[in-house]
Amino acid sequence: MQSKERALFCASQILDKKATNVRILDVRKLSSLTDYLVLATGSSDRQVQAAAEAVHQALKKQQETLPLGIEGMQEGRWVLIDYGDVMVHVFHEPVRQFYDLDGLWSDALEVALPEDSVPEVRANQ
Repeated sequence: MQSKERALFCASQILDKKATNVRILDVRKLSSLTDYLVLATGSSDRQVQAAAEAVHQALKKQQETLPLGIEGMQEGRWVLIDYGDVMVHVFHEPVRQFYDLDGLWSDALEVALPEDSVPEVRANQ
């Protein structure tokens, strides 16, 4: 699976758990750490954990891919799943606002999500 496909797959798993403000940022020209960042917001600690766990389990089962590391799953405020080429960040809303990764990576190109995967609630965010 190519990096962009993996990022889109991760976003689809997160959207299935009804997370909002899901964005994929192409940071290949800005960072040597990863190719894509997937950012998402959960409305509660449980939703953050559920969205992150959905990504982890789906990649493990369907792609036989394990992350290099997972941080924050116990707390559920900000979960980071590192796949090397893709880093998934699922935040509780206040944490996302505080750390403002969207602003930090504002120079990154945003990858469009397929229209059939984007719930209407995202368009209003």
